[in-house]
Amino acid sequence: MNPMSEPLRRIGTLGLIPVVELAAAAPAVALAQALAEGGLPIIEITLRSAAASEALRRIAGEAPQVLLGAGTVRTPEQVDAAAAAGARFLVAPGFNARVVARARERDLTMIPGVCTPSEVEHACEAGLRVLKFFPAEACGGAGALAALAGPYPEVRFMPTGGISPANARRYLALDNVIACGGSWLADRRLIAARDFAAISVRAREGCDLVRAVRER
Repeated sequence: MNPMSEPLRRIGTLGLIPVVELAAAAPAVALAQALAEGGLPIIEITLRSAAASEALRRIAGEAPQVLLGAGTVRTPEQVDAAAAAGARFLVAPGFNARVVARARERDLTMIPGVCTPSEVEHACEAGLRVLKFFPAEACGGAGALAALAGPYPEVRFMPTGGISPANARRYLALDNVIACGGSWLADRRLIAARDFAAISVRAREGCDLVRAVRER
């Protein structure tokens, strides 16, 4: 489930995960395709709206080249719903042992959220080595993640929360960061305007940023 599953390997290669909350399922496929055209064939649809499950189903059926994730997974029932809709990885804001166990039963990659050493240790006890660091900026940002590398050298993190083009470079430069999650790649304004060309541009710029940091 985690470590290092095929979805996690792909996440690590891409370096960015577009995090999206959709008010309606209609633009889901075009959005996923726009991200892929920009070089980011990956999307995390948060389970914060009634449209989320249908959006996941549409992307799974019509854009299978896109690595599909479900975010804000907080209950075992949501794990089941996300699996049925075609999600291949799950992301949670916090660590819930029941959710992690259900994801393991469904053979789904699970990335639970942590922000303290104690939470990191609970996740490690559950056999997890890739964790979401959330809310990243509010919990100390890149400096806090750098500090966690000392006692937990085996853990890699996916910082999310307050990540933008202005600060993503600081996170991506850390050896213990596998990828950054960010909503700026496909923000609500662009989705509402159906400006998929602009979303492709942002995805391309994000890929360029990842490449520039890693080549250094």
